[in-house]
Amino acid sequence: MKATDIRRGHVIYFEGQPCRIMEFTHRTPGNLRAFVQARMRNLNTGSTFEHRFSATEFVEEARLDTKQLQVLYRDAAGVHVMDVETYDQYTLDEETTGDQGLWLEPGMMFQAEWLNGRPIAIELPAVAELEVIETAPVMKTATKTASTKPARLSNGVTIQVPEFISEGERVRVNPRDGIYLERAK
Repeated sequence: MKATDIRRGHVIYFEGQPCRIMEFTHRTPGNLRAFVQARMRNLNTGSTFEHRFSATEFVEEARLDTKQLQVLYRDAAGVHVMDVETYDQYTLDEETTGDQGLWLEPGMMFQAEWLNGRPIAIELPAVAELEVIETAPVMKTATKTASTKPARLSNGVTIQVPEFISEGERVRVNPRDGIYLERAK
């Protein structure tokens, strides 16, 4: 593909190494030739760097496979998951799961991107249902205001919830952004 077709999230081969595009800017300065300034992360080493591609330059896009996985359990080695189609089991390390690994709970289904038989990234579902295990007590005026308070969920993540939520309640959250959505029904 041409360098002008680069978009955020694409995985390309740069100098033989798979790299994910973190940010890109397409520029056409005055009477000079157009170029694409891209910030990339090497998926093998984890290092981040910038490179300027000519607008007419071609880059090799990496072919990614997507698998539907289910979380089995978590231990010191990482998050143990199972491919729901083949029943193969894998262990995802902290580097692969990143910050999103905190949201992975036993039984949760999610998508994983694979490159050359190795998981490189995960995509969480849009909604997760979790229990509030620690928060401030409910205020009597909670229905009259739109204020929030911190609440620790069953997976250990702390998010902001409305004042009327109490300990022991189940809430629906967006794990991709860490945002409270509603009470679970």
